[in-house]
Amino acid sequence: MLFGNGNYRYEVEENWLQLTDEWNWGWIPAVACDSKDNVYIYSRSDRPLVIYDQQGKMLDTWGDDVLDSPGSHGIFIDQEDNVYCSTIGQHCVFKFNSQGELVLTLGTPGQTGANDGDPFNRVTDVAVASNSDIFVSDGYGNARVHRYSAGGEHLLSWGEYGDGPGQFNISHCVRIDSQDRVWVCDRENNRLQIFDMEGNYLDQWTGLLQPNTVFFDSEEDVIYIAELAGQLSIYTLDGELVAKWGGGKSSPLAGEFIGGPHGMWVDSHGDLYLGEVMLGEHHRAQKYIRQR
Repeated sequence: MLFGNGNYRYEVEENWLQLTDEWNWGWIPAVACDSKDNVYIYSRSDRPLVIYDQQGKMLDTWGDDVLDSPGSHGIFIDQEDNVYCSTIGQHCVFKFNSQGELVLTLGTPGQTGANDGDPFNRVTDVAVASNSDIFVSDGYGNARVHRYSAGGEHLLSWGEYGDGPGQFNISHCVRIDSQDRVWVCDRENNRLQIFDMEGNYLDQWTGLLQPNTVFFDSEEDVIYIAELAGQLSIYTLDGELVAKWGGGKSSPLAGEFIGGPHGMWVDSHGDLYLGEVMLGEHHRAQKYIRQR
């Protein structure tokens, strides 16, 4: 069965992961790919960060002694294959180099900011800009976005609770496009908000179904949007819808969504990886093969 439309059609690869009996899967809130198209699955499991090759063979596990598995939430891999993981329980962002060594920690494990709005309070996601600055969405306990230098110096913050421009009701994800615009999933306001690098409001996309995360394909100038209410949508950056599937209904069939699409990445071949949450015992990361 194919999913999507037009040039964005996908066939799901069933049972692509070679699973182990050594531990049980939990929710899979985040996935990402490195420059070699290895797939990083960040889950609420006994092994929070597991690395697979494209064929689903397990290669390695990282961060067992660092990452708080019940708080696994957001992941980002930069152009140098550094891996950034956010944890809502520890109120931190952890940066690992390409060898899995912890090289930077933003926040203090187990401690929230001293004042309302200070970083962090149940931090949700992280992204890295073209100048290597780090942007963090801080959405479950705060309603903020924070910007840091590559070395971890706090540069600025913006946002407050509400539904107006520059306000958030769960700033759930942050991503940066090829024009250095900062996109924030304002999930419970059912919209994406767009800012410049200084936090100045530029625009918004409304009418979405609880956007959880986005992914930019800079070569094709499209944005993939995973929506918690059971939908995946693909738009041009001008806002033209080019493909979608799911439609908000729950289905256990391969390629459809039992729970909420939460984590998403697209590899160099155009294949799409998606993790779901709110599944009860049905925890899965799905792989969709782009049909060209």
